[in-house]
Amino acid sequence: QVQLVESGGGLVQAGGSLRLSCVASGGTRSVNAMGWYRQALGKPRELVATITSRGTTNYADSVRRRFTIAIDTTKNTVYLQMNNLKPEDTAVYYCAADRIGVTPEGSDYWGQGTQVTVSS
Repeated sequence: QVQLVESGGGLVQAGGSLRLSCVASGGTRSVNAMGWYRQALGKPRELVATITSRGTTNYADSVRRRFTIAIDTTKNTVYLQMNNLKPEDTAVYYCAADRIGVTPEGSDYWGQGTQVTVSS
């Protein structure tokens, strides 16, 4: 079993930046991919960014060139650096991990979520 704990959410003005962190613990040796999803109120869940154990990254078109996902394997931590934030980025952000791949359909393991609110 893998436990994921997110931090770093908060309130920021449009154009600002935030960095989310997600610390993984437990059976992390089985994890081969991690990522971030978000869900805004009344909207479906969206896969924002993913990273594999080899460092391959992928981004949703809505955040490409603004968000960066990175992983520090020595700390079992994945980060999501969010720049030039927009009000439409407001959502609960969830960290996820999977033994094979983080996909839009879901992942094996989930964090509890952290709220990101961007004011205009």
